[in-house]
Amino acid sequence: MLKKINLGIICLFYFGAGCNHFIHPVNYIKIIPPYFPYKEAINYISGSLEVIAAQLMLFASTRKYGMYLIIFLLVAFIPAHVYLIQLRGCVSKDFCFSEWMAWVRLFPLQFILMWWAYKTWKVWQ
Repeated sequence: MLKKINLGIICLFYFGAGCNHFIHPVNYIKIIPPYFPYKEAINYISGSLEVIAAQLMLFASTRKYGMYLIIFLLVAFIPAHVYLIQLRGCVSKDFCFSEWMAWVRLFPLQFILMWWAYKTWKVWQ
């Protein structure tokens, strides 16, 4: 039962996070470092990939690919988290939190999320 609850939570988490890229694109676009071109495209592609990852995690035959996609995305998001640290946690007056929280989002949260994706896949093997 706990396996199913965990699977449901991870799927909802990434589905919701992916949809949020379309609902609030400005917040995501602002944390993409300035040296990346095509920020809007990056935002929508990463949001779409998060939604796809959530759907891949639903099915046993594709769960491994979902896990790999989640880990790939979390690694790909590291430059945005580093940039957020450089901005001291404040992208705008509407999207601002403490600087220590920006550090937590990078260390350890990104790695905990990678571990969570791996463990979710591993439990179902």
